[in-house]
Amino acid sequence: MSKLRRRAFVIGLPALLSGCVSSYGPPRGRLFPSGPASEDIYGEVDDDGIGLPAVSTSQIDPIYLRQNVAYAGGEAPGTVIVDPKRCFLYHVGAHGRATRYGVGVGRQGFGWSGVAAVRRKAEWPTWTPPPDMITRQPELEEYAVGMPGGLDNPLGARAMYLYQGSRDTLYRLHGTNEPDSIGKHVSSGCIRLINQDIVDLYDRVPIGTKVVVL
Repeated sequence: MSKLRRRAFVIGLPALLSGCVSSYGPPRGRLFPSGPASEDIYGEVDDDGIGLPAVSTSQIDPIYLRQNVAYAGGEAPGTVIVDPKRCFLYHVGAHGRATRYGVGVGRQGFGWSGVAAVRRKAEWPTWTPPPDMITRQPELEEYAVGMPGGLDNPLGARAMYLYQGSRDTLYRLHGTNEPDSIGKHVSSGCIRLINQDIVDLYDRVPIGTKVVVL
């Protein structure tokens, strides 16, 4: 479980990225009750000794900031639903509500849809580019055995690893060090969130959570 101290406050096509029981608890993140989240939840955070920088929300369309919204779908509380077309991720709550986050998703040719489950979680995860990516971007060769977690790591502050059965799909829900990519189709298929948002979602989502990519 993450220990944050506030100062202010993905699936198939395995070659692209290295790599069901739901439960629901009361939200612990701060939410604006009927609109975009207050900017202070995107402030600087001390994440167990790593200074997570504040996010300039002026770079991001307000519809992609974290907020509590009405939800009328059929999925059970605790389910994660990704809508790539609209660049939204929903964490379904109780009583017809959901927490909605803006996301960056796969660009044309790198998308996927289907159902998976979170089988592994990591804080400040290591990123290992797959061979096909290194072929396309030879400068990544130095990270062939993995880039340690940190502020420059493209997986950001947290990663949740998506599986179908026992098979790692090599797709992830993860943070990003490029918050201005939220709301865009830019990734190699994974679902990226603002670091402050992936930390919030990570704390809400237990192992075994069902993930539906529309």
